[in-house]
Amino acid sequence: MQYVLITGSSGLVGSESSTFFHNKNFKVLGVDNDNRSYFFGSSASTKKMANRLKRDLKNYQHFNIDIRNIKNLEKIFKKYKNKIKCIIHTAAQPSHDWAIKEPITDFTINANGTLNLLCLTKKYCPKSVFIYISTNKVYGDLPNFLPLKEKKKRFEIKSNHYFNKGINEKMSIDKSIHSLFGVSKVSGDLLAQEYGKNLKIKTGIFRLGCITGENHAGAELHGFLSYLFKAIKNNIKYRIFGYKGKQVRDNIHAKDLVSCFWNFYLKPRYGEVYNIGGGRSNSCSILEVIELIEKKTKKKLNFSFIKQNRTGDHIWYITDNKKFKKHYPKWKIKYSLKKIINEMDNNS
Repeated sequence: MQYVLITGSSGLVGSESSTFFHNKNFKVLGVDNDNRSYFFGSSASTKKMANRLKRDLKNYQHFNIDIRNIKNLEKIFKKYKNKIKCIIHTAAQPSHDWAIKEPITDFTINANGTLNLLCLTKKYCPKSVFIYISTNKVYGDLPNFLPLKEKKKRFEIKSNHYFNKGINEKMSIDKSIHSLFGVSKVSGDLLAQEYGKNLKIKTGIFRLGCITGENHAGAELHGFLSYLFKAIKNNIKYRIFGYKGKQVRDNIHAKDLVSCFWNFYLKPRYGEVYNIGGGRSNSCSILEVIELIEKKTKKKLNFSFIKQNRTGDHIWYITDNKKFKKHYPKWKIKYSLKKIINEMDNNS
């Protein structure tokens, strides 16, 4: 029997990965200690999802382990060794703002926790595939220095600019303000690259923007679309931080992302980096998506503008998926922005 070890297994990407790989006849070793409730409060807890996975997936085993605790992690690796064919590392502290409150907690989870997993992979299952969930925040605020034009409802880049179709992997990760969260994630990113290119572990590094889906436990500090739906459905006042609400994001459904992982697992590479997101067709500003959600729900959002933007926040970020599509031409996005909104409306 083949095993997949998934950290953050009860989160958005982790739970989708657990279900997908379970349906591919893997036994799932799920590692999740519900740190999300510590970060964002009980409403963001992943316990409900953990219980659902334990109930619905007969070959799912749950471990309430903190990835900073290498001794407890090692017990899993030591028991299953080379039976572990894939590690999908989604566990993280995911918020700019929260990282400022507890930078040591942020760094030890995002950087040290990643190093723990890479060390144990090399020691016990060096032929396995290691998938690391990185972030577009590794580019810091460099995207904010692109030649952007302010339009009525969004910022937009010049039509003839190199990055007009989206930002690719050639953007530098140097000489920018990353936020403390960005620094901890870029540390894990570089570690995964090093273990791939230097130590010959099959590692894939996926730099992501906004990930979404019906299983997202959105909070104000993390989970853009999910929290927007929660706010409008429950009449919670939504705060827009900076840029007049015209900042642009692309959105990818977790199912489309997990499909990337599967393609990489089947034909892995060593230390390969991919920018993955919804692309231009799935992009929207906050103002634009509020309008779409209000139209869908027939409700008005109660929101206010906060003049100060979040540190390191992007004004405009659209992903160019070209590199991944070139390496894995069978992969394509199945969830349009409209389909994502319809699904979230039905499940919120």
